[in-house]
Amino acid sequence: MNFPKELKYSKSHEWVKEEADGTALIGLTDYAQNELGDLVFVNLPQEGDSLAAGEAFADVESVKAVSDVFSPVSGVVAEVNEELADAPELMNKDPYGAWLIRAGEITGTEELLDAEAYEAFAKEQE
Repeated sequence: MNFPKELKYSKSHEWVKEEADGTALIGLTDYAQNELGDLVFVNLPQEGDSLAAGEAFADVESVKAVSDVFSPVSGVVAEVNEELADAPELMNKDPYGAWLIRAGEITGTEELLDAEAYEAFAKEQE
């Protein structure tokens, strides 16, 4: 399983990549996509929607089930990855390249885990 060091992670298995412009990309971790199985549909929020840390902002459907995706930070949806609407399987192929949303006005990052702490947490979940 892959845990890129430059990312931050939530205990609900989302990753956060903080960008130089103050925004952050958010996606599902390798652990999450592996647990979910083959993803067949993603329901994303709209640009401008508010995000609250710990609250669902999207859902993904796999061959196993529909699962909520929880926001690891508070903020506002600045952009959605429209490519996933036609190709949700990209999250399985490249979980750290296939981001779900770009968030702006970010707060609440103090609860996020670094790669080492998240890897230890994920191993406890198995």
